[in-house]
This record gives sequence, structure tokens and C-alpha cells, in this order.
Amino acid sequence: MIDWAQIQQLEEDVGTEDLAEVTEVFLEEVDEAIDALRGVVSLENSDMASALHFLKGSAANLGFVIFANLCSQGEQLANDGVGETVNLETIVTTYDQSKLQFMNQACDHCGLDFK
Repeated sequence: MIDWAQIQQLEEDVGTEDLAEVTEVFLEEVDEAIDALRGVVSLENSDMASALHFLKGSAANLGFVIFANLCSQGEQLANDGVGETVNLETIVTTYDQSKLQFMNQACDHCGLDFK
């Protein structure tokens, strides 16, 4: 679910202290976007594509690989005009699972401590 090599590369690029800040901002911004999607039955295709594009980019930067892939697939469907076929529940659930794994294992992989 998490590409720890991506996280380690990001840590090398920005340093441990800045990684903690980047991670905090990422989780806050994505949590807000996910909260907006929770329970949504449908969105206009352009709104869905835009939301999923943001989530995809954020997720890829922090190594949330499966979540990023689902967002990419959903974005494409929305751009193709069939946003109603996007399973937002699966996207939200995958984010929740990815976030939990990240927070539980970040200390072991990159020295961040969310406990």
C-alpha cells in the first residue's frame, strides 16, 4: 500500500524535520478532501476529476501507491464522462487503510512517530 522507498527519497530530498511537516500538511489536506467525498453519491464529472486529480498527486508524492492508482483511474473515468461509475467508497476506504498503515509503520521506515 505504501511505497516506503518514495518516502525515504522524499526524506533525503527535504530532511527528516521537513518530512514531518510535509506529511502533516499532506494528511490534513487529504483528510479535508476525503471528508468532502465521504457519503457523496455523485459529483459533476469535472468536480470529481478535479478532486481525484488533487488526491492522486498528493498520494503519489507521499507513496500512497494503491490510493493514487485508484484516484487516477477515477479521474480518467470522470474525464471520460462516466464519473458515476467511480466507486468513491473504495477510494475513501483505501485512503483510510493507507493512512493507518503509514501512521503505524512510519517510525520504522523513516523515523516519523505518529503514536
